[in-house]
Amino acid sequence: MAAFAQSAPCWVDVQLPDLEAGKRFYGELFGWTFRAGDGPFADALSEGRLVAALAAKQDGRMPTAWGVYFATDDITASVARIREHGGQVITDPVRVGRSGVLAQAADPGGAVFGLWQAGERKGFQKQNEPGSFCWTEVYTRQKDRVDTFYEKAFGFTSAELDDSGGPGTAESGVDFRMWSPAGTEPGPDTAVGGRSVITDAFPAEMPSYFLSYFAVADCDASADTVKRLGGRVSEPPFDIPYGRMAVVQDDQGAVFAVLQPPVS
Repeated sequence: MAAFAQSAPCWVDVQLPDLEAGKRFYGELFGWTFRAGDGPFADALSEGRLVAALAAKQDGRMPTAWGVYFATDDITASVARIREHGGQVITDPVRVGRSGVLAQAADPGGAVFGLWQAGERKGFQKQNEPGSFCWTEVYTRQKDRVDTFYEKAFGFTSAELDDSGGPGTAESGVDFRMWSPAGTEPGPDTAVGGRSVITDAFPAEMPSYFLSYFAVADCDASADTVKRLGGRVSEPPFDIPYGRMAVVQDDQGAVFAVLQPPVS
């Protein structure tokens, strides 16, 4: 597995009430196969390559949600920067056998994410291809605090998309910012994630959150499959500058997006 750039998304997992039901859902939707992990979770593979993990919730109060992890080569320093710049550390660094070290944190707006310092497990073995992770973005109401946080704590350089919209924006003019790793020229060619804004059109109780995307060969067919499998389509398929996307929920309520890249 190739190493990941500092602060690049390197892994996703989902916490589910029913692990076996999750394997059936995602196995049919994405064609994933599964192998048992060293605990109440299962590694998901696409064409034999690692793409994600499904975990059985150990506490019913935990959200049923997809989580994203960002790569770090020094998790202790990353945790210190998170605290220094207004974030909250939820889980201090903990070693996961020989696989690596993880931590969980929240940005100043409350959106939760993970950190991963690789050991034997680097992260995705497949991404940006059908059936695998391709993008993530945070939705927040505190954009100024959050923008500063990710630039300072993660070293991201940022590019505003004033009129073209980002992967998660349904129309032009939406306030959206793309993140690129430190040392790169900010813009769509180097971006690894982004920030959008929760507007007043959404309920006040909606918390900040990360939305992760999976690439698919056919967005419309994937949305239909989600419904057939008992999930919901929150935002039906629509075209954006980066392809065709939909926002969906699995049959247990975990939200994610599917993106069909444009034909090159």
